[in-house]
Parts: sequence; C-alpha cells; structure tokens
Amino acid sequence: MKILVVGGGGREHAIIKKLKESREVTEIYALPGNGGIARDAVCVPGSATDIDGIVKFASENAIDYAVVAPDDPLVLGAVDALEAVGIPCFGPKANAAIIEGSKVFSKNLMKKYGIPTARYEVFTDADAALEYVKAAPVPTVIKADGLALGKGVIIAETRDAAVDAVNSIMKDKAFGKSGDQIVIEEFLTGPEVSVLSFTDGTTVVPMVFSVDHKRIGDGNVGLNTGGMGTVAPNPYYTPEIAERCMNEIFLPTIAAMNAEGRTFKGCLYFGLMITPDGPKVIEYNCRFGDPETQVVLPLLESDLYTVMRATTDGTLAETEVKFRDAHACCVILASNGYPVKYAKGFEITIPDDVSGSVYVAGAAVKDGKLVTSGGRVLGTTAVADTLKDAIDKAYEMTDKITFDGAYCRRDIGEAALKAGK
Repeated sequence: MKILVVGGGGREHAIIKKLKESREVTEIYALPGNGGIARDAVCVPGSATDIDGIVKFASENAIDYAVVAPDDPLVLGAVDALEAVGIPCFGPKANAAIIEGSKVFSKNLMKKYGIPTARYEVFTDADAALEYVKAAPVPTVIKADGLALGKGVIIAETRDAAVDAVNSIMKDKAFGKSGDQIVIEEFLTGPEVSVLSFTDGTTVVPMVFSVDHKRIGDGNVGLNTGGMGTVAPNPYYTPEIAERCMNEIFLPTIAAMNAEGRTFKGCLYFGLMITPDGPKVIEYNCRFGDPETQVVLPLLESDLYTVMRATTDGTLAETEVKFRDAHACCVILASNGYPVKYAKGFEITIPDDVSGSVYVAGAAVKDGKLVTSGGRVLGTTAVADTLKDAIDKAYEMTDKITFDGAYCRRDIGEAALKAGK
C-alpha cells in the first residue's frame, strides 16, 4: 500500500510514524515533508497548496491512499481533486473543510443548530467593528475569519488592545484577506480541552482528549502560538463532560453539517472550553491539531491506516479504535523570538536515544546536516503510566536536544497535574 501524506510539519511526522506501524503500508511519501520527516518517508518537492501538483504526483506514482493533513489544501479542495482521479483520501472535501476555513460560517452554523458557543458579532466594516469594541466588555476575543496559521485569534485584555487588534486585522491586513471579515465574541472562562475525533460523516469516535498550551510564555502569558506543548488525557474532561459533549456538541455538529449538504469525513477537531455553564465550542478545525497529534497518536493502539480507511469508506461504526491507558506529554522546542521574528539555519543535534520520540516540524537538511527552518522546530513526546512521569521524561529528552536559540516553556502539563490531584 503506497501512501501519500500531504504536509510538512510535526503533525505530519506523527502521522507518518504511526502509519509506518501498519503492516498494510509498504511505502510512504510526504509532500513536501521536511528534513526530519525524510528519515521516515520519501520527501517530494513541492507545495502542500499546489493541488494540481499533488494530483499529478499521486497519479503518476500510483498512490493507493492519500492523507491530506494541513488546513490550507483541505480548504482549497485537495480531497475533491484527488478523489476525482480515483485516489481515496483521509480528510474532508472543501465544502466541509469550510468549518475551519471560515469562522463566520462555523459560528453561524452553531447559532443555527443550537450548538453551545460564545456570543458573537460579525463585522465586514472596520469602523463599525471599532465602534463596537469601544463599548464591548473586556477581555474580548477578536478572530480573523479565514485561515491565519493558527495566529488569527487575539484576546484583547483592554479596549485599547481590542482597537489595536481590529486595526491590525482589518486595516493593516496582518493576515491578508483572512481579515476581510472578523468575529468579535465574548471571552469565556474555564479549562480548555482539545478533542480530536475520527468521523465518517455518521459515527463520531473521539480520540484521547488533550490540553494544548497556546501562549508563548510560562504561566500562559505572551502571544498566542501554534502550540507550545500538550498533555493527554486532560483531567478536566470527565466522563460526565464527555457525555454532554457527545450529545450537545459532537453529534449535533455532524448532523448540522449533513443537513447543510456538507458531510464531514476525516478528523474533526473540537476546541472546547468547560465553562461554568457547561462545555462550549471555541473553534473547529478540519484536521488533526498540532501539537495535539503528537500526544494522541502515540497512545493509539489500533492500526491508524485501518481507522483512516474506515472514515473514508463509512465503516467507522464497525472498526475498533483503541487507545492505550497511559499518559503522554509533548514539549515543543522553538526558535528564540517565535512567534514574531527568529533566525534560521542552526544545526540541530538529536541524540539517537531520543530520536524515536521526536516529531520534526521546522527543519531542513543543509550540507547533510539537520538545521532549523521554522519557528516551532520540533516536539518531543514521552508516554508513561502517570502524567508526572510523562512530563519528567519529556523534559529529560528535550534537554538532550540542542540548537542555537532553542526555547521551550518549562511548565507544560503543570496545571493538568494539579487538576488531577
């Protein structure tokens, strides 16, 4: 079985390593992959957003199954294009990927079908948005409508900060056309929970629930990032909360998408907050989250290819999806200065005894050496019987990896550890 994984980050590396465990998988290609992924798959030059190029490669190389992992190619219709030439895929078609591609769409969907979320207003005019935030309660949350590399959400603690956020997104075009529309919503409080789920458009199978650490600094301070680390399972996500989420959020979302003629297949990510009023949706993603994937997939005992194929074929209800009863912690090593400005090209040293637990995101090969090429460089994941042991082991391995300007948060999992006691 020849598999093509579209994408080139830590999420894709985690998917590829898990797919390698399948006895049915014989060859794995990554387009474009990265310097670290090259150790586990054949990397193919190109762009994850070049849909014609992806289809051309897959067709010419007799790819049996494709996994489209990032948001951009999903929203652009990579699954539609691949399936049109007879290549089955893991991932939603473009008309379903809009659930992430447009925050306005997803918020309106939740409002229409009674799915719990924060109160909100939509704006297409910057001046109207500025007038609104000058009187809105603070903190308030300002979101660019479209995709923005995980950075299009600004939590404004003051009205001045809210004004700056609106100007940055709508007038200065910090996120390009993604900021032509914005959503301004109430600030919710409570523990956050990330739930990745497999779905074939009818059945929903949640994966191990995790907690991401979005802010750059210890104690959840500083700018939002693509994620500085994760732990799983999340102690805030009790069986009672899980049942409520299934009945009030997960199944209603799938039903709503079906009712809209936008059947969703693949991995649907629910970003939730457990508020005093119950669980509410912060955001949807149309794919595996990163770095959540780096703690969830190491705990998966079932064959990933078999599960993925079941989402494509509509047989998820008859397919076993089993996770290990253990804990996982992922610590992200980033380049100093991320998520704003950072230098690249520094050699990365990864000892052999930890390389099997490393998922590479922002790295390239130069003169035969692995060097930094991005803001979030890699993630190191440890699995253990207890959360504390997983955290300790993850940091122990992370501290063995070196490159100039390496930075990581030192408090990944601390809040979860306290909550679990």
